Amino acid sequence: MNRSIRKTIAYAVLIIVSFLCLFWFYALFINATRSNGELASGFSLLPGTALVKNWNSMLGCALPVMNSMKNSLIVSFATSLLCSYFSIMTAYGIHAYCFKGRKLFYTIMIGFMMIPRQVTALGFVSLMDKMKLMDSFAPLIIPEIACPIVFYYMIKYMESTLPMSLVEAARIDGASELFIFNKIVLPLMRPAFAVQMIFKFVESWNNYFIPTLILHSDNKKTIPIVISLLRSANFAEFDNGLIYMVIAFSILPSVVIYLFLSRLIISGITSGGIKG
Repeated sequence: MNRSIRKTIAYAVLIIVSFLCLFWFYALFINATRSNGELASGFSLLPGTALVKNWNSMLGCALPVMNSMKNSLIVSFATSLLCSYFSIMTAYGIHAYCFKGRKLFYTIMIGFMMIPRQVTALGFVSLMDKMKLMDSFAPLIIPEIACPIVFYYMIKYMESTLPMSLVEAARIDGASELFIFNKIVLPLMRPAFAVQMIFKFVESWNNYFIPTLILHSDNKKTIPIVISLLRSANFAEFDNGLIYMVIAFSILPSVVIYLFLSRLIISGITSGGIKG
């Protein structure tokens, strides 16, 4: 098989996979423009006539949709930023320092990846209740700083990217450890930082289980909780057009975060290739 045929097959597969991935987003945004009656009549590839109506219904909804978006933005952005930063710091501590028990600590961190969140949920909620942190964002942000999966990704990326000779040279020049981390290590880890920011943001944005257990006030609820409340409305108040509009509106922050951080991934890879 010559090169042109392989290239044609590769492009064909790429087009098919891209279509299958993007079609459902297209269907979501199309359904957000249709009324409840239009949606009941079946799927359509053409936009409906209820875009403004669904938008006004979302703004005038009895549930705090816009406030829940703000809450989700606060929790997701803080979680992704702090988790990525401190995971890189933890990975750097394991990778750059030789101390007793380092391998044991690494093994324990990896072992925590095997524990499902649902197993520890009851004890976690009980602890938060004793600490008077229920119905606040702190239990959703602070524990997520220690994320074994992100740590594992960071340390594996660091092993292939960070030359210890560069760190040793900075130490010989008299740079402090904090300066080395923030000015040398962190810029080299920028692509990994951006990748995990995206993944952690989306994970936190879509998190429904723990926020449901922690948040009780209407003004503290996040967007997944509000969407579930909309879907659980009684039949007389059930409006598919409103639900599709809220869902379509709720994914926009994730798309914006991806588009913004993907530039950092590309620029980081490009700069790394130039330095190499």
